Amino acid sequence: MSLGTAIESLTAALKCNIIPNQEYLLQGSVLDQYVEVLLHRLRGLCDNVDSGPESFNDHELCYSLRSNSANAPQVLSLRVRRALDVTEAPFQLRYVGQQEIGDKNRPTVVRSCIDMACSSTIIDFLTELGCRLDFEYIARGYMFRKGRMKVTVSKIFKLNGMASKPENVEAISQSYLVELSVQAPSGQDAIADDMRIFAEQLRPLVQLEKIDYKRLGNIM
Repeated sequence: MSLGTAIESLTAALKCNIIPNQEYLLQGSVLDQYVEVLLHRLRGLCDNVDSGPESFNDHELCYSLRSNSANAPQVLSLRVRRALDVTEAPFQLRYVGQQEIGDKNRPTVVRSCIDMACSSTIIDFLTELGCRLDFEYIARGYMFRKGRMKVTVSKIFKLNGMASKPENVEAISQSYLVELSVQAPSGQDAIADDMRIFAEQLRPLVQLEKIDYKRLGNIM
């Protein structure tokens, strides 16, 4: 298949809403002392109750590519994630767009998001492309599934050295990040209502909310 044919096929798939290119997202946090209670609640609510949740220990690098145009500066955000405990697993490249500005009563954040598997040379490729590494961290925790919904409970660590050495990391807080997300093609906003209903079942242990990233950026 030629490059032109591949691009045409991808464009057609996007227009037909075949490719999941949007992420619906709610976020919150839970203190360390209550995380076991939350995990127990999730085991009872989610699909993988027999096998238990999937654990992960990932290193994530967050890059940005900035345009040189002074009139219309743009920032492209790209993330690379690799599993530290599964060396044969492919690296994951993720494009994350800006939060959509729409109905303020919409239950979740909606943003463009495309994931793809790639080789370990992706880091060299992004560097050669001119991308800048903004920050990196280690995420350790558990993943649950409820239908199309994915719930992750992650402890976030900052690196004090090489990511491959767990003794060189330090927890950034005394809490866990909790994320409820769904990736789906455009126009499936009914998913957001399902997520809101599920999030209500996790109260008062964790309050999953729609985060306004632009407002957060202004505060910081």
